[in-house]
Amino acid sequence: QVQLVESGGGLVQAGGSLRLSCEASRIIFSAYALGWYRQAPGKQRELVAHITSGGTITYVDFVKGRFTISRDNSKNTVYLQMNSLKPEDTAVYYCNMGEKYWGQGTQVTVSS
Repeated sequence: QVQLVESGGGLVQAGGSLRLSCEASRIIFSAYALGWYRQAPGKQRELVAHITSGGTITYVDFVKGRFTISRDNSKNTVYLQMNSLKPEDTAVYYCNMGEKYWGQGTQVTVSS
């Protein structure tokens, strides 16, 4: 059974930074594309950033220049470095693997 475990969420003031991590188990990690999504209260889950198995990266417009996705295949881990956080970034952040597997989510709260 594949497991994705996220960590690194928390409460931060506007302008601050957080680094999310998502570690996968029981899978050939390097073969999969990975994504970070988020879901704010009352809103649909939305893509934040995506990285393919080959390392091609895509960001949605509202995080460009502020967030950085990266992966370490030797550690079965994908990261999301979030800088210049805004209150509207408040959401539960989820990692996704191969459009199939989901983590349990980690709460990010940005205070104004």
